[in-house]
Amino acid sequence: MISPAARDALQDWLAYQKSLRGAPQTTLDAYGRDVSDFLAFITEHKGEAQGLRALERISVTEMRAWMAFTRGDGVGPRSLARKLSAVKSFFRWLSEREGIEPTAVLSARSPKYQRKLPRPLSPDAAQDVIDTLSFQTTQPWIGKRDEAVVTLLYGCGLRISEALGLLGSDLPLGEALRITGKGGKERIVPVIAPAREAVERYIAACPYPMEADQPVFRGARGGPLNPRTLQQTMARVRMQLGLPSTATPHAMRHSFATHLLNAGGDLRAIQELLGHASLSTTQTYTAVDTSRLMEVYARTHPRAK
Repeated sequence: MISPAARDALQDWLAYQKSLRGAPQTTLDAYGRDVSDFLAFITEHKGEAQGLRALERISVTEMRAWMAFTRGDGVGPRSLARKLSAVKSFFRWLSEREGIEPTAVLSARSPKYQRKLPRPLSPDAAQDVIDTLSFQTTQPWIGKRDEAVVTLLYGCGLRISEALGLLGSDLPLGEALRITGKGGKERIVPVIAPAREAVERYIAACPYPMEADQPVFRGARGGPLNPRTLQQTMARVRMQLGLPSTATPHAMRHSFATHLLNAGGDLRAIQELLGHASLSTTQTYTAVDTSRLMEVYARTHPRAK
């Protein structure tokens, strides 16, 4: 059983993640599960509830035991790396707030895993997706809505949560948009003309008023548009177009970045447009481009045949 002091500390840390760092609820839920599972393991491993002072006596050996136990429970290296990251973040916070020595926890090495490369669509396929979206419903305003959202993902590189988070107060869209992304980080995103025009067509057709404190993109009954609804629509579109299962709404954002890079875009500028905290995340698209070039090489070079 987790000690009351450790449980209270966990709740305070989650509140900090929400209020000061702007973590979404899905992330908070995952953090809570990951750290709770870790604390429960340490409690059982040591045979007694671990108060805050006891937590700083966690050893490197015990960290290895937890990681081995978690892997043995069927958790893959990518998921284990995520869990370890949450635990380390919690202990950094404990160190700053309670003066707990976190060295053993922070020195635990994350497992290596093969990073999945984004799977962008070709420019023609991306345009085909946008052109096909409006034919997935008998209600014209809903077709215009889906087209507007996906055009924002592809034309501006927005995350789906960022597009669906737009409020009536953000209208009318100008040539740039202030977006609050992960961790509450703000960025300015240029809005291309096709994206502005798609949103304008949707607004003109939408049966619900664009109130300042209400979401721009509405569901069929007027509530906020559920991202799952858009994902299901994209699934129908990719089946019609014969696209792979990786052709998701988020793939449109990947396509935005990859197509900019292919056109000679600066990696730092693309990082700012996407709202990536680390350049290494944006550099993934360099790997995508290299992978694509190697595929072309393998198909066309005489010595590769």
